[in-house]
Amino acid sequence: MRAQIAALAFCLAAGTAAQAQTQSQTPAEFYAGKSVNIIISTGAGGGVDANARLVGRYLGNHIPGKPTILPRNMPGAGHIQATNYMYGQAPKDGTYIAAILPAFVLHQIIDGTGVQYNTKDFPWLGASDVDNMNFYVWKTTGVKTVDDAKKTEVLMGATGAGSYTILFPTLMNNLLGTKFKIVTGYKSTNEIHLAMQRGEVQGRAGNLFASLKSGNGDWLRDGSINLLVQMGAKRDPEFADVPLLDELATNDEDRRILKLFEAEAALGKPFLTTPGIPADRLAVLRTAFEETMKDPGLLKDAKTMGIDVRPLKYDVLKKIADDIIDTPPELVAKAKAAKGGS
Repeated sequence: MRAQIAALAFCLAAGTAAQAQTQSQTPAEFYAGKSVNIIISTGAGGGVDANARLVGRYLGNHIPGKPTILPRNMPGAGHIQATNYMYGQAPKDGTYIAAILPAFVLHQIIDGTGVQYNTKDFPWLGASDVDNMNFYVWKTTGVKTVDDAKKTEVLMGATGAGSYTILFPTLMNNLLGTKFKIVTGYKSTNEIHLAMQRGEVQGRAGNLFASLKSGNGDWLRDGSINLLVQMGAKRDPEFADVPLLDELATNDEDRRILKLFEAEAALGKPFLTTPGIPADRLAVLRTAFEETMKDPGLLKDAKTMGIDVRPLKYDVLKKIADDIIDTPPELVAKAKAAKGGS
């Protein structure tokens, strides 16, 4: 018994010593020879994936110690799987960051299905771009406007609960009277695009303009799709003829609800890390992210790939996200009713 107690005491002492040694390291000492994982909340091949991998290609050069950056796709449950992982399972030592579409922010207060996180606890690193989302259907549907979609049923491909692919068609059905039929079960938005080409579905909601241009720019150039609406704080100048979702509301209450759902677009393509990360490593990651956004190599590659770089700082992201989470309960209740049935 005494031997077992002694062994346990030795292990505890060794663990405490190792932890103390790690905590006493400078960020450069800690990151030297290590790998930093980028968790990507979408499947491989889409615009978000391409953007995250581009950032990862240069981020390590700006982190003291120059760690290796390892992108890792973790799609599922409308970005909730990756969010939960970052909140509760990923190591909190600065070796995990994530590129997660911000659908998880509003989902926390509007739905809550599967939520095992608190958005306010996440340390933001910054956003690589801020871009409006869009909603499009094949031109063969004959649907050119939202008014047309009130008369004609259109099959919309969708991924998991909480995703924009489900959210926006549902909102439009409930508040605007459209007849979108949501077809779920696709593992990624890339699968939805393939399903569109196979004729299984006829449209997709929630893509970013930058992702659409880089991944399926030919659809825009040859007129294969009709853009029905865009979601954001203001119209994208390049697509100024496409109305904002809230502009289609017929009363002030519906407009407030639609503006709430559009608010997440202002978060752009954000990167975050785990709650509990040591303060010095968080500061290093934030500085590294900001420097990466100015890296000549990244900017050159982004231009070649058709990826826009219009960064936002971490403090701006935090305010936007906190404001969403702090939405008055009465508006949340009305938004929940509008989203109901998804």
